Amino acid sequence: QEHYGGLQGLTIAWIGDGNNVLQSFMTSAAKLGMHLRIATPRGFEPDLGITKITEQNSKEYGTKLLLTTDPLEAADSANVLVTDTWISMGQEEEKKGRLKAFQGYQITMKTAKCAASNWTFLHCLPRKPEEVDDEVFYSPQSLVFQEAENRKWTI
Repeated sequence: QEHYGGLQGLTIAWIGDGNNVLQSFMTSAAKLGMHLRIATPRGFEPDLGITKITEQNSKEYGTKLLLTTDPLEAADSANVLVTDTWISMGQEEEKKGRLKAFQGYQITMKTAKCAASNWTFLHCLPRKPEEVDDEVFYSPQSLVFQEAENRKWTI
């Protein structure tokens, strides 16, 4: 909102794990007038109950929802590219399998080329290089440090 001047009509592309951070986006995006495009590997989709709520919210608020396994499809025309850790606390023993499953999901400039011309990048930190490459993470389009500062004031 701070960057774009409002949220209505923005398209958010989530590329990564169907975790709690994604599920927070899912339960709020439509209510804020945002379209949501989600790419997760098979077996790492968000909770089915949350997905059903998100589908209902999208219908009610007139927003679009896409669920796919293709990161470039999710990024297509998106204003905001978002990812998060692929290995959350308590999943450390799954690291090798998760890294294999998430191959091709790293956000790169190739991903960004599919996005809208005014794209930005978000990540709630800490970030690992396999999730987003340095070129995107340290680009002028990256809002991760402003995002971190904004989160600080909510604590």
